[in-house]
Amino acid sequence: MEPTKNGSESRAAWDSSTSGDFFDAAPLWSHSPRHVKVSAPGKINAYFRVGPLREDGYHSVASTYLAVSRHEEVLATAKPGSPVTDVSVSISPASTLDPAALAKIPLDGRNLAVKAALLIAEIADNPCGVHLEITKHVPIAGGMGGGSADAAATLVACDALWRTGLSREELSQIGAELGADVPFALLGGAAVGLGVGDKLTEALAPTPLHWVLVPASHGLSTPVVYGKLDELRVAGGVEAEEPRQVAPGVLAALRAGDAQALAPYLHNDLQSAALALAPELADVLVLGNELGALASLVSGSGPTLAFLASSGEHAVELAADFSARGHEAWAVAGPVHGAAIIA
Repeated sequence: MEPTKNGSESRAAWDSSTSGDFFDAAPLWSHSPRHVKVSAPGKINAYFRVGPLREDGYHSVASTYLAVSRHEEVLATAKPGSPVTDVSVSISPASTLDPAALAKIPLDGRNLAVKAALLIAEIADNPCGVHLEITKHVPIAGGMGGGSADAAATLVACDALWRTGLSREELSQIGAELGADVPFALLGGAAVGLGVGDKLTEALAPTPLHWVLVPASHGLSTPVVYGKLDELRVAGGVEAEEPRQVAPGVLAALRAGDAQALAPYLHNDLQSAALALAPELADVLVLGNELGALASLVSGSGPTLAFLASSGEHAVELAADFSARGHEAWAVAGPVHGAAIIA
């Protein structure tokens, strides 16, 4: 999902025990958590229309987001007595992504989780430094909003850690400064995104649908994919219209929990650009159709591919078939809840 210009569920009970340290000396912290662990989901876009390039360099979109059961986790640990600017990051060894990809994750101020912590610190009464340990399960630069999920999880964790008491709506407003996918990772479920994707309206989807995700061995830059789409449109003489809404059939299928009805509506304007940049993805899309997927598409800006299954059992079988042919594949369900404290 293209970033915006600038780039509550109930709190879980936490350990309020104290020892002879800062937490004993400072009453404000005496009932505050030392550690907060939050899970936030990755997403797929079941429907994605992209408008023409705007004067501000962005594109208007009409998107249907689905939060899926592939989660990121952030463990935030307070550093009492340290300056609020002391925000450190590490990647957990429990991460399931390729170590070479994990090694490329910035562990400084470029990381969205660091930016999220600093934004909460600006409005917290008594913040301190914090360490963020991120467990990565969502593909990096994969079109599933993994970095945005990290940011959303960090917002929830630091809100609890520093007891700022922000509502989920307030956290979403802060998250929008970091990118259009962050508010959705906070919300979860299913939603329609308009504007640059940040104007969210919850969509009714009471019955989870089942998917298989096939990640690529490399990532794709979201700005590069959008730029390629603009290039292809100019070359083809295509004049895109401003998207005003998602196809009504998408919302009807989600309300009904009907995968068969949703299949013909799966669409992504960015798919042609992603395939132009990574042609090998086309063969995997064809393979998915041959293996019996109801429909397939590139997720967001790619290169992760999403294949719609008819049931949970079908998704497991389809993932096994992909694996047998040498492709990593995950059976997931969605929609699922947004960012939530888990420990």
